[in-house]
Amino acid sequence: MEESIKDNLTSDIWDVLGLKSVSPRQLSPLVLAYIGDSIFDLVVKTKIVTAGNTQVNKMNRAASSIVKAESQSKMIGYLEDKLTEEEGSVYKRGRNAKSYTSAKNASISDYRRATGFEALMGYLYLSGQYERMCELIKDALDWLENDNKQA
Repeated sequence: MEESIKDNLTSDIWDVLGLKSVSPRQLSPLVLAYIGDSIFDLVVKTKIVTAGNTQVNKMNRAASSIVKAESQSKMIGYLEDKLTEEEGSVYKRGRNAKSYTSAKNASISDYRRATGFEALMGYLYLSGQYERMCELIKDALDWLENDNKQA
């Protein structure tokens, strides 16, 4: 991997754009879920793209099956016992947040759990805990892949 990508992306976002530091503890869980949705999507798409060159519509289908609320709900169900107390608290705040949008293709339960998962990803991203975020995502993706093979 090119060092410039590995070492500089996140700092470049803040430095080049002149962004001020933000404390994720002071953000609402829905704001954390907003950024968490994007960072999770980026991680999943990066994993898919680096797996090999294929048709974009196939990559999009693969990504969509992972980032949908039902899959995120399953993943957080698997991860919940592995979370630290702080991470569990962030997840629960996100899960219990009152959203003004509704689930389009998911149950209310899956949608809320997925919102909690995204809030956790947003929290870890904004607090600079990239390695922990990626460890949780990898663990969940590995589990989801095995779970889907057994189904």
